[in-house]
Amino acid sequence: MSVQLLTNIVIGLALVGFIAYRQLRWTRTDRASVWRMPLILGVIGIINLSSTAKNVTVGPADITIIGIELVLAIVIGLIMGRLTTFNVVATPDSKGRRIEMRSGKAGAALWVVLILVRVGLDVVGGALGAHLLTATGVILLTVAASRAAAALMIDGRMPQVATVKA
Repeated sequence: MSVQLLTNIVIGLALVGFIAYRQLRWTRTDRASVWRMPLILGVIGIINLSSTAKNVTVGPADITIIGIELVLAIVIGLIMGRLTTFNVVATPDSKGRRIEMRSGKAGAALWVVLILVRVGLDVVGGALGAHLLTATGVILLTVAASRAAAALMIDGRMPQVATVKA
């Protein structure tokens, strides 16, 4: 096992832990902030994938497994969005936001499930000769798809409150 692989594993585990932690605590939010992460990750993922795809042969296994991965990411994101609960606080934060949200233990568990599914499909894809599947762009698009599905659900369910500009 190379040092780079070990470093990637440690960073990946730290990221999963951080995101799972964030799912457990109340976070101030508004509609714009819900959509920000999926849009940024999606754009970066597409740019990265377009440059990576030029150097990799894309086969049927790549397309099939990436399609399965994206569908599962969207389903998990929709469930995460549905599990999200809201709390309206009396005092706005410095950005005027009064809505807090969290998805709790179930949302954190679903985030871990998404990562495990991603790793499992990566292993299967490697055995089937899928090379594009391991590209950073595909990983970013998977996370973006999941977060966009969650944002869609959250945006539709978010309470309507007046924001106060500080």
